[in-house]
Amino acid sequence: MHKSVFIINGSGGVGKDSVCHAAAACWRVQNISSITPILQVARAAGWDGNKTPEARRLLSRLKEVCTEYNDLSFRYCMEQYAAFRQSDAEMLFVHIREPEEIERFRQAVGAGCFAVLVRRPSLEQTRGALGNRSDDGVDAYAYDGVLVNDGTLDELPQKVRAFFGRWMDGVAQPAHDT
Repeated sequence: MHKSVFIINGSGGVGKDSVCHAAAACWRVQNISSITPILQVARAAGWDGNKTPEARRLLSRLKEVCTEYNDLSFRYCMEQYAAFRQSDAEMLFVHIREPEEIERFRQAVGAGCFAVLVRRPSLEQTRGALGNRSDDGVDAYAYDGVLVNDGTLDELPQKVRAFFGRWMDGVAQPAHDT
C-alpha cells in the first residue's frame, strides 16, 4: 500500500484541519499535531482551551521549553508515525510549525514525506501577525507545495483532491497551487 506523510503548516485559522478533513473524503487519513502533548501541559497549567493571541504565545513557548527539556513533541510525532506505518491509513498529516522541527521530522521519516503550506491570503492580510514564533514564522521553510485555501468549503474537497492526488498517484510533486 502506498503511504505518504504530509507535514502541514500555515498560520492560525487558514484551514489546515479543513484541508485534512477534505482529504479524508478521498483517502484513509490520520491527522496528528506536534502540539497535542503540549496542550495537555497547558491545560494542567490552567489554559482554558481558547486560542487567543496570548494563549498562542503560551503554547509556542511551552513547546520550545518541552523540546529543550525532553523533546516531548518530537517523540510524540515519531510514536504516531510508527503507529501510522502499522495502520491501514494512506496519508498521515503532521501539523508542525517550526522550520527546524519540520526539517528534523522530515529527515527522520525520509522518502515519502512532504512539507505543505496552507495559505489564506485574505485572512493573512487582514489579521496580520499573531505575535508568536510558531504562527509568524511559517514562511521560513522551503515547502514542497503551497495550497491556497481561498474558496468555499464546498469547493475545498475538489481542490484538495487535485493538490494531494499528484503525490498520492505518484504523478508529480507540485510546487504551488494557484
